[in-house]
Amino acid sequence: MAATQSPSEPAGLDTRMRDVALFVRQAFRTFRATGAVAPSGPALAHSLARFIDEREDPEAPLSIMEAGAGTGPVSRAIAEHMRDGDTVDLVESNPDFADYLRGLLVTDPHLSALGDRARVHQCLVNDLGPDKRYDVIISGLPFANFTASEVREIMEYYFSVLRPGGHLSFFGYLYTKQVKAVIAPRADYLRQAQSSWVVEEWVNRYGIGTERILPNLPPAWIHHLRKPLDS
Repeated sequence: MAATQSPSEPAGLDTRMRDVALFVRQAFRTFRATGAVAPSGPALAHSLARFIDEREDPEAPLSIMEAGAGTGPVSRAIAEHMRDGDTVDLVESNPDFADYLRGLLVTDPHLSALGDRARVHQCLVNDLGPDKRYDVIISGLPFANFTASEVREIMEYYFSVLRPGGHLSFFGYLYTKQVKAVIAPRADYLRQAQSSWVVEEWVNRYGIGTERILPNLPPAWIHHLRKPLDS
């Protein structure tokens, strides 16, 4: 592994406080794109990185993409699980988050150890282009805040750049639909319901497992999908 600390060792308190402060400021400014009130916790981050460890060929390097990298809690977990030769693209459309991530590539002990094997792309994930190929995609994009057509476009892009046999892991928060059914305007609830139908369609087609991550704020679920070898 490229990391200098053990996977279970958390980031320092000062680092976590800076992460949270920036994340909360951006969440209030751009909640639709941010989609949460706090960065992902360690349990969620390491569960999302599952298929960096569970690789069919231990000797073959992986090409990894993280979409919606935010302030980097999942990026750090990815770096901890990576092995020599693995590469990662960190994709983030928010310019403040992207600048913060670039700083982490220099200052964070896990991410800086990757050197030129990690890159930050400030763009929408679909704008990465069709020529990319990945073995593992980890998505933190807030599908619950997107329209059904946006979710479908993103999922189609993921599977167009995912290699056959590759894995996609993405997450959302438990009970958001139920809460919105009670407190949200009807239009918002219907939009989220329609987005969730698209997610369910892809999970039914390609899903290989679902996890509940209760020690996260808020509690979360993860769907793991696999692209068939013959596609």
